[in-house]
Amino acid sequence: MNKPLWSPTTEQIENAQITKFTAHANKEWGRDMDSYRDLHDWSVKHSEEFWASLWTFDGVVGDLGPKPWLVDGDKMPGAKFFPGATLNYAECLLKRRDDAPAVIFRGENGKNGEISFAELYDQVSRVAQALKDCGVGSGDRVSGYLPNILETVIAMIATTSLGAIWSSTSSDFGVQGVIDRFAQVEPKVLFFADGYHYNGKAHSVMDKMPGILEALPSVEKIVMVRYMSDDTSAEGLGRGAEDWDSFLSAYEPQPIEFERFPFDHPLFILFSSGTTGKPKCIMHGAGGTLLTHIREHVLHGDGKPLDRVFGFTTCGWMMWNWLISALASEITVILYDGSPFYPKKDVMFDMVDDTKMTVWQVGAKFLDACRKEGLRPVDTHSLASLEGINATGSVLVAECYDYIYESIKPTVRLSSVSGGTDICGCFVMGSPTLPIYRGEIPCKALGMNADVFDDNGKPVVNERGELVCTNSFPSMPVGFWGDDGTKYKSAYFDRFENIWCHGDFAEIKPHDLADGMVIHGRSDTILNPGGVRIGTAEIYRETDRIAEIVEACVIAQTWDDDVRIVLFVILKDGTALDEDLTKKIKASIRKNSTPRHVPAKIIQVTDIPRTTTGKIVEVAVRDTVHGTGVKNKDSLANPESLEQFANLAELAD
Repeated sequence: MNKPLWSPTTEQIENAQITKFTAHANKEWGRDMDSYRDLHDWSVKHSEEFWASLWTFDGVVGDLGPKPWLVDGDKMPGAKFFPGATLNYAECLLKRRDDAPAVIFRGENGKNGEISFAELYDQVSRVAQALKDCGVGSGDRVSGYLPNILETVIAMIATTSLGAIWSSTSSDFGVQGVIDRFAQVEPKVLFFADGYHYNGKAHSVMDKMPGILEALPSVEKIVMVRYMSDDTSAEGLGRGAEDWDSFLSAYEPQPIEFERFPFDHPLFILFSSGTTGKPKCIMHGAGGTLLTHIREHVLHGDGKPLDRVFGFTTCGWMMWNWLISALASEITVILYDGSPFYPKKDVMFDMVDDTKMTVWQVGAKFLDACRKEGLRPVDTHSLASLEGINATGSVLVAECYDYIYESIKPTVRLSSVSGGTDICGCFVMGSPTLPIYRGEIPCKALGMNADVFDDNGKPVVNERGELVCTNSFPSMPVGFWGDDGTKYKSAYFDRFENIWCHGDFAEIKPHDLADGMVIHGRSDTILNPGGVRIGTAEIYRETDRIAEIVEACVIAQTWDDDVRIVLFVILKDGTALDEDLTKKIKASIRKNSTPRHVPAKIIQVTDIPRTTTGKIVEVAVRDTVHGTGVKNKDSLANPESLEQFANLAELAD
């Protein structure tokens, strides 16, 4: 039987935020819940009670409004949570106003910074005044082409304080990638930084700005953050362009008059990866986003006031929005700009100790890279403050579970999590009161009736199928920007009527205390040789065992009226894909999975296409191999890598 790698102590369970919340909900609703199963069952059968209790438990600033708190709850799309509620997202993030640290910043270039809750309030006040004088108000869009720095946080909170909608991309996007996103939402004000730092190099964006602005006629005001150089000038860009300090020079901190808006008032526009066309502009509401993030930081992440949470992310990924929402629960947020491996491989572990980090949201690929580098921070770092690690971005392979408990910290609470930009949150994640099993995500998130359906729409256990959610939840998008509802419905509800179909290939693993989950990859990249569905994560789980392989990408190539599996591999320096290594790879895959998993072709490459958030884009490789072309190369961080996959002689026979 699969034994837990970690289990909470009695003391940890008793002191967990989720335990305190359960007592709060029991008292509030006259319930008698004493297990995670009880709590989850109540949270999906009486979801309006659950979300209302979360509001009161965390002290959300605002008004819940009169009942009913859920209208048309059985309709997806169409359910409406808290139709009479009013709140201001920024007011919730700024409810604490003292000298405790609100945001801590570290940059690979040596720039460090920190602001208190009181200072954050004052800075937001100044930016909000300046934006208001630019004519920004409810429903206007403000965009940020920025690194993950203090000014980005301040600009976003100031924007949302006015009821305006924030959208952002990271500074490493190319010109067309920025245009594809911002031209759709037509921002009134654009914040940008003069550049960013990565892997020891400074990258200016000043040469990109004329082309970007030419395609954004909606922009009336441009504000530049001097991040790379104190001498950078915004002159010549037009539209009242000025630097950050000049923009704020006329404003002193004043009490902010927060207007409260409806629960589903648009807050963020997030963008899909855009690898199959222009990115979808996914519009998220203030109330649903806030409550979802409180659930994840406080209940699932066990966040307490002045804990310190860090997520390695850019401003073009929903993880950034998720991270900043921690301020609403008086949790200190840690930012980082730069490479996670510069100037040395273990710099992130240095930062854990330096910032006294409590919870670390980190990419699964980063952890796997640390494993393959042989890093052992358990021997070189204290990590005394670190209570939880949340792995995200891709599937965390089973070997990484072993690595974390053997080489990072044996007592850490590890949670692999899975969700996405579409819901700005998670369907499945961990709990401080549940054990951790190797290779599994511990539980379904509260309020989310996550399930796995077969092709006929029937629930299955211990079988692979489509990840779905069968109940409505408040972080469903308000809609897609510029869409009449047609694209939105098609994206999630066409497969199964009135059921959210997320596009992941998954499997439920039942345990006594909760149902765990294994994610096998994206449904649109499922391999189907001979009619047998194989998730890409099943192949990666085996390639990750092989020391010579740095990274891999697997696709299904149409071949001989069927498909065949093709595996591309990046190998360690000095390693060649000879006959012996090819046999070793195939033998390992055959031994640990099935003969159907064995690739028909294995090909060595030097790079693999990925998004700017680091996710491998199998679809782009597949389309290049088939000669159908990639619709939007500007969504890739390294589009030049696709040249290796075009017209390959090895795939012609």
